[in-house]
Amino acid sequence: MKQTELRGPAPAAAVRPVTPQQREAKAARTGGEPTLEFAGQVPYDVYTHASTLHRLQQPLSDDPGEMSFLMVSQIMELYFGLTRYELLQAQQLIRADQVWDALAPLRRATLHLEALNAAWRGLRWMSPADFNKFRNLLGEASGFQSAMYRQLEFLLGLRDPALIRPFRRHTEVYAELRDSLAAPSLWDDVVALLARRGFDLPAEVLDRDVSVEHETHPRIEAAWVAIYAEDGPGNHLRQLGEALTEVAEQFGEWRWQHVKAVQRTMGAKVGSGGSAGLAWLQRSMARVVFPELWSARTSM
Repeated sequence: MKQTELRGPAPAAAVRPVTPQQREAKAARTGGEPTLEFAGQVPYDVYTHASTLHRLQQPLSDDPGEMSFLMVSQIMELYFGLTRYELLQAQQLIRADQVWDALAPLRRATLHLEALNAAWRGLRWMSPADFNKFRNLLGEASGFQSAMYRQLEFLLGLRDPALIRPFRRHTEVYAELRDSLAAPSLWDDVVALLARRGFDLPAEVLDRDVSVEHETHPRIEAAWVAIYAEDGPGNHLRQLGEALTEVAEQFGEWRWQHVKAVQRTMGAKVGSGGSAGLAWLQRSMARVVFPELWSARTSM
């Protein structure tokens, strides 16, 4: 995937670049006071589209608590997309055998996941009575239907083709999800990297159907045991393993906090999207991201 494809469309109005010399000259003219007059739009708004972002909240009720629920949900959507963006960067670098360079986007992804997890705190006030004030108005709307979350799951290797069915009538989104299912996950590319680095991995692992969820394999476990046995500073594969472990751990923390938030706000009620709610989420927790990085630790 090309760099431009990951960034999305260019803004409608461009921010005018300024050099360090121009900044210094302007500060000298204004005595260090901030600029208060602009010929066109405020540059910050042109760059961030903040005025657009703040018009995207459209609560369905008069309950003031719904704004928290809605905005935290939107914040999480943005972090899903940002985390996926970083992981795609890491995946490209791993495919190019640039392991050291891949550590930076993986580190950023971990920090983004930490911020994503912190967003749950904004909903800790919500009791069942609070949620019930507007829950019925949501109809069948559910976080289960987040296309970007599915994209993130697929990239991390959690794959269930049935979960793209809700998007069949949203042709562009459906096509993107189908393409993601057909493409290797980040973990698939890590396993391919290990094979290129000389680890003996069988064809059943390297040539498998990537649209199907990966299952733990003893040869991949053995590779990670051997990698972790060398603790020198030049062991970039070990550093890669730790960076991936951080990503998996923080993603697992988000899933766990989701379970706890559901318990807090609705107990074991049926989910808004038609699932068993809490029970469905608890079952999904059994699916592990980067499984051999965890199972191999028993033999280290």
